Amino acid sequence: MLFRILGKDEFRRLVELLLAEHEVVGPKRIDTAGDGRPIHQFLPVDSFADLDLGYESTDISAKTYFLPFRETLSAWRFRDRDWTQEISYRRHPRVIVGLHACDINALLKLDKVLARDCFPSPYYLARRKNTVIIGIDHPPCSGGFCHSLGTDTVTRGFDLFLTDLGDRYFAAIDSDRGFSLLQLVATSEATDQDSADYLAARKRTVAAFGPDLEMKEIPNLMDIEFDSPVWQRWGEKCLSCSSCAMVCPTCYCYGVQEEVAMDFSSGVKVKQLYSCCIFDFATVAGGHNFRPRRETRLKYRYYHQHRGFMEIFDEPKCVGCGRCSRVCLAGINPPDIIRDLLAGEERP
Repeated sequence: MLFRILGKDEFRRLVELLLAEHEVVGPKRIDTAGDGRPIHQFLPVDSFADLDLGYESTDISAKTYFLPFRETLSAWRFRDRDWTQEISYRRHPRVIVGLHACDINALLKLDKVLARDCFPSPYYLARRKNTVIIGIDHPPCSGGFCHSLGTDTVTRGFDLFLTDLGDRYFAAIDSDRGFSLLQLVATSEATDQDSADYLAARKRTVAAFGPDLEMKEIPNLMDIEFDSPVWQRWGEKCLSCSSCAMVCPTCYCYGVQEEVAMDFSSGVKVKQLYSCCIFDFATVAGGHNFRPRRETRLKYRYYHQHRGFMEIFDEPKCVGCGRCSRVCLAGINPPDIIRDLLAGEERP
């Protein structure tokens, strides 16, 4: 990996150059919560001033720019005893500025499912390949436990990744595209002092994290505590609203339905994100529901995050961003459930 030093004025100029020819998306402050906490969202920006790169987190992840909540897969029309079908992929270049390490790691996990499987999604690939990722380092966010999962750092999956050194950025380059971008502005070689300042900044960030969760035994623990009362106790709180899945940067379950005109002259095939927490998620033909109870659905969501995905891809699906706990109306927090399982509560 290559490293360059990028002055903050030069970074501003780079973003302004990108704004001239691309759609630029970044963290934008949109409101203030009742407790005074600023609310940010990844939105298209018109100027560098719209970006708030010092944000803590966004309530909704940038996943929506790669895996939208609802999208039309194809449209068809009957006419003159023939039919036509229209399928289009997004190819317009886009730049996302200010992604944190955990969100970039989330994209890498989605890549494993949607871009590198036997049948990759062309819709996801079109967006992923035509999106420039400029990440930025950040201190721990409220409710996040990314350090416990090792997702507070990232070494791939981006074009540029910036670490704030006060008056300048330490820029890591991970692609030809990122290297070309830096040719548009003035940069300098990283000196020994720059490297020392970068390592010191990283040490301060790591030191700011609280005690780590013990995650190594979680996959085995999921099997051992399959019938633990922990699931029932937390499941009774769950509202089955699926807010957790909607804000999660790695949830990708979906359903597909066909919407046909009343005269059968046309129709569209629509894909919409879904969630294993919703009551009818496991309902099959004939009306049988394999997971009718809330605690069962909650348990299998955690099994997918920390057991099933680990078995296939050798890493958990969760990146510890903490969005699900912040948005949950019932106050369900993954670290609390994990601590309860680790405590080994008595099973009936």
